Amino acid sequence: MNYPWHLYLMAAMYTIAGIFHFIKPKMYMRIMPRYLPNHKLLVYLSGLAEISLGIGLCFPETKNVVIYGLILMLLIFLLVHFYMLSSKKAGAGIPKWILLVRLPLQFILIWWAWFYLQF
Repeated sequence: MNYPWHLYLMAAMYTIAGIFHFIKPKMYMRIMPRYLPNHKLLVYLSGLAEISLGIGLCFPETKNVVIYGLILMLLIFLLVHFYMLSSKKAGAGIPKWILLVRLPLQFILIWWAWFYLQF
């Protein structure tokens, strides 16, 4: 497991983000698009996915598959980011400029994950 330190940073980031889905589920349910069913279940499932993917990044046997899983997850999460731009209520009180900055940030996170396929 001789990966660069920043891969472990990414793993910790996703693991911690996933844990917060269980600590503060209401925060995540507020930003779920209305057209998706069972928000609480989806919040917990996405938290579990983030934790699993974060941990899976640390192991050579799972790293590459996990990277593709992270990219897929980040693409799916784009739905939430676009939904949050749809109205002031959907934006959960977050300033519009921050919501707009988050969109390219998703693609940076996708590139960051893709980058580790070479290790």
